[in-house]
Amino acid sequence: MSEVTIPQGTIHYRESGDGPPIVFAHGLLVDGRLWRKVTPLLEDRFRCIVPDLPLGSHLAPMNPDADLSPPGLARIVARFLEALDLDEVTLVANDTGGAISQITAANHPERIGRLLLTNCDAFENFLPPAFRPLQWAARVPGLLTGILQGMRLAPMRRLPIAYGWLIKRDLAGAPTREWVEPFLSDRAIRRDTVKVLRGIDPRYTFDAAEKLREFDRPAMLAWAVEDRFFKLSYAERLAATIRGATLERIDDSYTFVSEDQPERLASLIETFARDGAPARA
Repeated sequence: MSEVTIPQGTIHYRESGDGPPIVFAHGLLVDGRLWRKVTPLLEDRFRCIVPDLPLGSHLAPMNPDADLSPPGLARIVARFLEALDLDEVTLVANDTGGAISQITAANHPERIGRLLLTNCDAFENFLPPAFRPLQWAARVPGLLTGILQGMRLAPMRRLPIAYGWLIKRDLAGAPTREWVEPFLSDRAIRRDTVKVLRGIDPRYTFDAAEKLREFDRPAMLAWAVEDRFFKLSYAERLAATIRGATLERIDDSYTFVSEDQPERLASLIETFARDGAPARA
């Protein structure tokens, strides 16, 4: 793990390989290990950079005054790219990280060369209805912590409202315990997570989608068709909204495509990062 300090705090990240840069963004209550099956398939041709964003599984809390609203998180991504002096980045994102990446591409596109979104929040689906109780709990002091205490137990982490419907093929092999440990063990991480949840609002994803109508770089949606939370219809809407975007469907996977179909996803990323998406008819 490497680290870089930006005005909002310290960001830890994993880096491997050499070549054109690909930056991977994860979602709420996971960390960069979400991409651990994908980056080894790309690192002989690309520089793979995987930050641990401050979304509840990060090790270093942000500064107490850090803005962790969706626009604030997008600024963190932009500052991270700037701090590493990255240009023409292929930004690959999933879940909550997909919403943040949309907002980043819409408002801070300077260092982004391509945008590839896997199953993620979009439009009114930010958060998906099944996970909105977490957002409501974050508004009551102590309630979110009480709810997530049960995640210490593996059977609770396997529930559909936890990780159970996010990973289809090898849930037992995913680092779900490691994903919840920072929240459960560190008060400052819990503070950050509460700030993130309280700030989520679909107005930010609607605003990003409108601005992305004029996005002038290649864009692709690589979408698992069996996802219960981020249905294919959202990918179709994004593909019709983001200027020039194309849609690739992925079978036999839930939300975390990088867990269920890493080879298929890595192949799509490689072609996209090398050639860009083909022009839409």
